[in-house]
Amino acid sequence: MPAFDPATRQALAARLRFYRDLGLTEFYRRPVDLSSTEDLGQHEPQPAASQEPTIPPRKPILTAADVPTTVPTTDRVAALRIIREDIGDCTRCALHKGRNKIVFADGSADARLMFIGEGPGADEDAQGLPFVGKAGQLLNNMIAAMGLKREEVYIANVVKCRPPGNRTPEPEEANTCAPFLFRQIDVVRPEVIVALGATASTYLLGQRQPLAALRGRVHSVRGSKLIVTYHPAFLLRDPRQKKEAWTDLQIAMRELGLEVPARS
Repeated sequence: MPAFDPATRQALAARLRFYRDLGLTEFYRRPVDLSSTEDLGQHEPQPAASQEPTIPPRKPILTAADVPTTVPTTDRVAALRIIREDIGDCTRCALHKGRNKIVFADGSADARLMFIGEGPGADEDAQGLPFVGKAGQLLNNMIAAMGLKREEVYIANVVKCRPPGNRTPEPEEANTCAPFLFRQIDVVRPEVIVALGATASTYLLGQRQPLAALRGRVHSVRGSKLIVTYHPAFLLRDPRQKKEAWTDLQIAMRELGLEVPARS
């Protein structure tokens, strides 16, 4: 295995995050002949046009269907407080070792719309609130474009502790934390959920598929309609996809009965 300099490692890490946000989480390496110019990247092989990328199963995923539904309650604020108390000073998985604060959620307990991301970043870990960094600022803009305010929606993540280096949560970590998220969904009972990125869609739907296979459709999760779109962090890295994300949000707006701006 060749040793890479720090700049190359950083570039590779950014590229892997790019593919992850597209929903690609498995990669296969073929033998490399360093004496061949083809293997040095001058002629990158292209997949056949008829082959749709698939993601082979890895470790079992805890799905929303695996967790019993919580009995609805009229006092949603109190019910959410109980969930937070049940989490406590959590040490159930390895993520607790590097966290600063548990990031439970933010927003209205009576929200009709819920956003679910992957996990906290550095800013979120410091403040104890989801989506407060640059990606959070973009999410705020997305919410405003829908004609809503941040305090009118409910925002949470699959895991509530920051993964080291903002890596993707391991299945053991997500499976441990996801039941609390499912309980939050049961309490809030949003009409529509927007899954932000591949990790959120994977653990909500229980299937590993590229976002392209999940976007543009209305799914169902625990009595709520689910729309899949890109994570704001991915949109910051590739602003060209903001138009596609806006198309996804318009689907959510129609399901909520919100006015969708006419095409210009």
